[in-house]
Amino acid sequence: MLFKQLFDQETWTYTYLIADPISKDAVLIDPVNTHIDEYIELLAAHGLQLKYSLETHVHADHITASGLLRQRLGAQTAVSGLCGAESADIQIQDGDIFKFAVNEQIKVIATPGHTRGSISFLWRDRLFTGDSLLIGGCGRTDFQGGDAGALYDCITQRLFTLPDETLVYPGHDYQQRWVSCIMQERTTNPRLAGKTREQFIEIMRNLNLPKPRLIDQAVPANRYCGLDENERQDAVSLRDATPPVRATTKTEEMVAATKQQIVEIDVAKSKQLIAEGNIVLIDTREESEYAAGHINGALLVPRGMLEFKIGNMPELADKSKAVLIYCRLGNRSALAAQTMQQLGYTNVLSMAGGFEAWKKSQEAEQ
Repeated sequence: MLFKQLFDQETWTYTYLIADPISKDAVLIDPVNTHIDEYIELLAAHGLQLKYSLETHVHADHITASGLLRQRLGAQTAVSGLCGAESADIQIQDGDIFKFAVNEQIKVIATPGHTRGSISFLWRDRLFTGDSLLIGGCGRTDFQGGDAGALYDCITQRLFTLPDETLVYPGHDYQQRWVSCIMQERTTNPRLAGKTREQFIEIMRNLNLPKPRLIDQAVPANRYCGLDENERQDAVSLRDATPPVRATTKTEEMVAATKQQIVEIDVAKSKQLIAEGNIVLIDTREESEYAAGHINGALLVPRGMLEFKIGNMPELADKSKAVLIYCRLGNRSALAAQTMQQLGYTNVLSMAGGFEAWKKSQEAEQ
């Protein structure tokens, strides 16, 4: 496999190229628009076909090249579904897997906190963390829906639980460092090592960093994959004329198989059980989704933290008590329901259609 770490001197941004010299499939992570010609020349030099242009988040310090790469090379753009980048070809969800070449895959790990839609990508033993986890630091949390508590949770409970030797490739570094590893960051990162959640939040609250120089231009542009107004309209038209593409069917297949092993109920039945009481309602979405709207009385237990949290929740001490789980569409809740069954809970239900179906039902009743 071919792997290259590329660098933009002006914004101290790292871009990553992963490619297979045999199948010629290539993937770029966090490309910068001012380097578009360099990317195309590099791909051509190796005879590569760019398949995906992946974004770790909507950047505030540079403008992405993903839209231009789509126009010039036909690559699919991919951004978290929580970023508001509606012109992207793929709205990434936590747990998605991007397949390329022969048996190569890149797994998506939701790492919100720097922004609502921040994600990391795991390929083999290499973790691309964007601005979530940096070498000896982490991304700021004071704009774009940032949340220091959410960032601490996802780093300590999702990233730091990866194997010690997992290599960490950040989105930036301002001291000419290129790579770290999970063990090094878990044990020496001054913002995180040995820090409680409350201490971390206090550290982030007192950073007092200046406003990013390009934020007013970069964020709006990046929501349209870096394209200008005319290019945006072309992109939207192309997106609307093209059938939606998902990263892979593997996740969907896994969810479908899971749903055969759990009990799903519709919104009407869910409302009935909630009204009757004596049921624990769990929202298994991310903290930012929960904050934007949730069902009254629901306990927030994000899917990625379920195994870590439920053992300390008094509401779930009785494993025979009825539990109703929901997420956005009913997929994460199905996986969570299966996990709880494996942990010994005997009466777990998943709400089909999730919070979106619940909202439609509420609107229909008004």
